[in-house]
Amino acid sequence: MKRIFYSINFLLLISFLSCYADDIPDRPSPPRLVNDFANLLRSEDVINLEKKLLDFNDQTSTQIAVVIVNDLHGYDRAEFTYRLAEKWGVGQKGKNNGIVVMVKPKTSSSPGQAFIATGYGLEAVVPDALAKRIIEVVMIPEFKVNNYYAGLDSATNVLMSLTKGEFTAEEYNQKTNAEKGSSIAVAIIFFVIFFFIFFIRGRKGRQHSIGRGIPFWIALSMLGSTRRSSGGSFGNFTSGGGGFGGFGGGSFGGGGAGGSW
Repeated sequence: MKRIFYSINFLLLISFLSCYADDIPDRPSPPRLVNDFANLLRSEDVINLEKKLLDFNDQTSTQIAVVIVNDLHGYDRAEFTYRLAEKWGVGQKGKNNGIVVMVKPKTSSSPGQAFIATGYGLEAVVPDALAKRIIEVVMIPEFKVNNYYAGLDSATNVLMSLTKGEFTAEEYNQKTNAEKGSSIAVAIIFFVIFFFIFFIRGRKGRQHSIGRGIPFWIALSMLGSTRRSSGGSFGNFTSGGGGFGGFGGGSFGGGGAGGSW
């Protein structure tokens, strides 16, 4: 009786775990590098991103998969991304050179979640601290204004350049720190000039403008646009080649980082 009892419990446990595992999306068929299960991106954005990542895969064999989902089904962002990466086998077997960029958009009832998981072979090239920096500096600022494509496009550009050896993690950190300091300095100079012009022209009732007839608010938006476009501008890859042949069976060992908004 005990043996029958334990067998039934074991079968129930296996059944429960199998149902739970089904919450992880199956490997796409036909295979794709960009998988928008939430229908968040425009079709042309999906095509452009897919072509860029496909071209990179053909050039280097490194596979970067973008996955957008509506729900993490009770998993935390890290576990969900690792399980998906292992289930799909992103990267090449033996090289373990896969990266999964997972995004769950923000809704009225739950925060947005993002995670970058790196395969065994790329953990030294894209260390956890740098993955977190990419999410916080490149992706989330764009996601907060619902510009998901820009955040994903810029983040994948950085990841491609890192894995291609165009610059190191330390060089990227130095560059982004310099850009941050430069943006602050420009902002300070901008507002000093504005208030000086405001003070000089205020008594005369003239329209407040900067330069030759450029209204202040237009100039301010131009500054903001310049600041936003500076993040994640590494790499400029074009697309080419045929369709994606599929993932190669890469493995993941827990490298990566995430963030929320």
